[in-house]
Amino acid sequence: MTGSEDVWIARLTPVTGGVAALLATPLGLDVWERGTDHLVVMATERQLAELERRRLAQVERLSTPDQYISRTQPDAAPGDVE
Repeated sequence: MTGSEDVWIARLTPVTGGVAALLATPLGLDVWERGTDHLVVMATERQLAELERRRLAQVERLSTPDQYISRTQPDAAPGDVE
């Protein structure tokens, strides 16, 4: 993934073929979470648009990677010193 492209954390819900079919696509998706009926991936806008164009998955763009990580990591307790 290049620095000039928009990168997203996205939930992919397969249209046909299931999760295994999405994992077999040659798009080089960075899978962060695998569910029985979806994947959460980090992907470029180009990769997501290709999935949509080919009607392989419904794409829900959740956030940028930095926003996603900041929401999922617990806040440090007040007074914690590292």
